[in-house]
Amino acid sequence: MKEKQIVYPASIRGFENINRYWDDENQIITAKLLPGDYYVTFQDEMITTVLGSCVSACIRDAETGIGGMNHFMLPQTIKNRLNSRDESVVGTATRYGNFAMEHLINIILSNGGKRKNLEVKLFGGGKIIPTLSDVGAANIQFVLDYVDTEALRLISKDLGDIYPRKVNFFPLTGKVRMKKIKDLHNDTIMLREKQYGSSLINMPVEGSIELF
Repeated sequence: MKEKQIVYPASIRGFENINRYWDDENQIITAKLLPGDYYVTFQDEMITTVLGSCVSACIRDAETGIGGMNHFMLPQTIKNRLNSRDESVVGTATRYGNFAMEHLINIILSNGGKRKNLEVKLFGGGKIIPTLSDVGAANIQFVLDYVDTEALRLISKDLGDIYPRKVNFFPLTGKVRMKKIKDLHNDTIMLREKQYGSSLINMPVEGSIELF
């Protein structure tokens, strides 16, 4: 039997390095996100990621179907330094979160989406390591405040709890399939997020971003 040839549509400029593959279960081309990634498409594609304490925002233009997802967390050093009222750290955390959200939104808008049509679904922020500080809670508070401040339309959310989540997002239709992973047999998710969080410490944050 001849093997099926998969033709991958060109990605939006800037996303050439995102890993895409054919998902047999869902019969669709899929973009896989790791911590710090985001991806936007106007094609019939699925975007997938696995979240621990990180948060993902699934955002799309409900009229055109162009949309995308990010996978981010605030710097892990924030909590202790916030308690010492270090205002410079508060500002950096907010700017970093804004950077993660606004990049995603700007790419959608610059490729034909309209702000008035945007709808948002939020996932993640689990406290998956009981002995560590609750990074997930800070991520959740930030992303909910952001959506409220920017007056974005929040359609649904599944945040918090103690489990990692696998999220499959279909921007063209807006459908999301989410599964809580209650039997975690390895520490891949925790190691990935720990390395990502460590990379954020003292990372310079880019300047302000203009929304279209």
